[in-house]
Amino acid sequence: MQLGSSAAKRQNRLPDTTRIIFTRASVMSDRSMPARANQRQKSRQQKSRKLHLGHIAFMRAVVQGLDTYESWNRYLRIEGEHQDRKLVNRTVQWIRDEFAAAAKRHARPGTARLVRIDTQRSDPRQAEIPTLEEFANDNGLAGFSEAEQLEHFIARYGRQSTRQNRRSRLIAKQLAALDWLEQLVAEPPRQDDPVDAWLHPDLAGHLKSARIKTLKQLADRINGLGHQWSSAIPAIGRTKAARIVDWLRLHAPSTGLPIGVHAGIPRKRLDKSILDKVVAPVTAVVPLEKLIIPAELDGRAGEYRQPGSRCRIPADDDREAIVFWLRSKSGNHTVMDGMAEEAPGAEIRGISPLAQRLTHTQRAYWKEAERFMLWAVVLRKKALSSMNVQDCEAYVAFLESPSPAEQWCGPRSRERWSPLWRPFEGPLSFSARRQTIVILKNLYRFLEENQYLSTNPWSEIRLPRSEPAVVESRSFTPVQWRYLEQQLDLLPPTSVFRRLRVAMRLFYETGLPLNEALDARVGQIRISDSEADGEITAKAPHFGNSAGSNPERQASAAGIAVSSRLGKELSDYLQSRGLHPDIAHPGNRHVYVLGKGTDAGQRAPWSPEHIIHPDLAAGISANTLYLQIKAFFKECAQAIAPLDAEAAKRFAAAGTQWLRRTHDMRRREATLHDAGETAT
Repeated sequence: MQLGSSAAKRQNRLPDTTRIIFTRASVMSDRSMPARANQRQKSRQQKSRKLHLGHIAFMRAVVQGLDTYESWNRYLRIEGEHQDRKLVNRTVQWIRDEFAAAAKRHARPGTARLVRIDTQRSDPRQAEIPTLEEFANDNGLAGFSEAEQLEHFIARYGRQSTRQNRRSRLIAKQLAALDWLEQLVAEPPRQDDPVDAWLHPDLAGHLKSARIKTLKQLADRINGLGHQWSSAIPAIGRTKAARIVDWLRLHAPSTGLPIGVHAGIPRKRLDKSILDKVVAPVTAVVPLEKLIIPAELDGRAGEYRQPGSRCRIPADDDREAIVFWLRSKSGNHTVMDGMAEEAPGAEIRGISPLAQRLTHTQRAYWKEAERFMLWAVVLRKKALSSMNVQDCEAYVAFLESPSPAEQWCGPRSRERWSPLWRPFEGPLSFSARRQTIVILKNLYRFLEENQYLSTNPWSEIRLPRSEPAVVESRSFTPVQWRYLEQQLDLLPPTSVFRRLRVAMRLFYETGLPLNEALDARVGQIRISDSEADGEITAKAPHFGNSAGSNPERQASAAGIAVSSRLGKELSDYLQSRGLHPDIAHPGNRHVYVLGKGTDAGQRAPWSPEHIIHPDLAAGISANTLYLQIKAFFKECAQAIAPLDAEAAKRFAAAGTQWLRRTHDMRRREATLHDAGETAT
């Protein structure tokens, strides 16, 4: 058979010219190369995975021929469902390969061969052995005695007890090998392990695309977002999310990453008492009501504290002094009297339970005081009542770049109960830093005037006079924008790329914020007389403040003026979505300008029904558009890197705000140009 196989291979060899053509075709194929690269990447990820005790326990069940349903669901359900026999078989084969590789590394080739044997298929003849009666009839022994028939049967097939003993010895040897391998290769998962060391390559890939690289980051996201933690991660639905949560809970003893009860309960059904327990009180960057302030830092013995007999407010420490300062900012004394009664209590020690009763001014003041106290206690290791001028200057510098960012910065949407809550979103803008200084000056002036403190260090801090000219550093030059437009025009005419072209040019022409662009309806679009970009002046209102949630009021709000060029592109985009191409058509009035992809049926026919047949008038999430624009900028950066390293660096760092700033720069230049012409 080997010779025949070799001859067949020689006959199937391609002629040299054919092989050359085949090679060229392979090189020129844009699809085959990424596919092969993806396969190689998955193979590398599979090889980098580790084995834990659950793999060993599952393989013990496999070796002994037991029902593997229970052990699979307990230890390996994160891989998929037990009903998927192909998946189970691939997993078993992968584990055996890992066992064999470990045995070879330790110079035990016999063990490597042993662990690859399937004990359930070790004797292929066993399924073919007939009964004694069938054997006698098939071999002309029907007239013989049973003893004679049995003698012939044993001569042909051997004794059953011998076969059973052979199989039992094989199982015993494999179980002994598993005991040895357990000590050799089984590792407990650790919180700093990468996700692709333990999870299926597909799952790990989806998580890494969402910037979740370690088990700790994964657990933090689950505990920080709760039941909907996976909603923004492509290809991880509720079933896969539940498997991941179960796996993390199973390995919590070794990772030290407990998953809260709230992670399995929908947000609407969660009691506030459960959320209050998610973050334990600690001396760290947490909401002030969760902050444990050491006795030496709570301000009772602050360096600049006045004696209690002189103090005009009944505050024992710095946190209570802040509450009374906030009370002075309220015009509603009934509410603030309630705060005064509750504030000194050990149950509150902060005002989060009262946050819903604060005015907007009080909320802004509280936020700045909370940030400053966290910085003072956690980073500076000083009480608020011990701050001096040098500390205040250091804090102003800190606001320009709060670091380490992972400790101090996070999305604004993270709620206060969440472990992902952070006091800052990122570096504060010029105006925000100025506002912070104004508020902290006010706080310390209040404390000094009421003789809680003997001095006001913030009185020595000057307000910055003018904003540095940094807008240009986060905007595109005309040359860079033209390059982006060229790349946009080269994109395939798919639904999502049509949307990307409209979105990019909409940002560029109007300077709309991301949320307003996503809320914009076709009924608001107004076509200007200009065919060129750069003469757009109108902006859309924010529906949440001006037009409310009523579509009729939204559509009647002030329009969004765009160039005729963008109007034509929008018309084509509407038609590609199956809508009327006329922007002014009544049926388009409440349609979102930026809609869902409509060609998934052709590109991915296996997609769910709601994706193949989406609501044609519906809009998209901010995350969807943001990630698409970031991916486009990244591709542009890679394409231009060999020609212009500086442009590549800017594209890689760019986001939607760069388009807004580019719009603002163009408007500023146009204003200066018009002013110059008027003067002449």
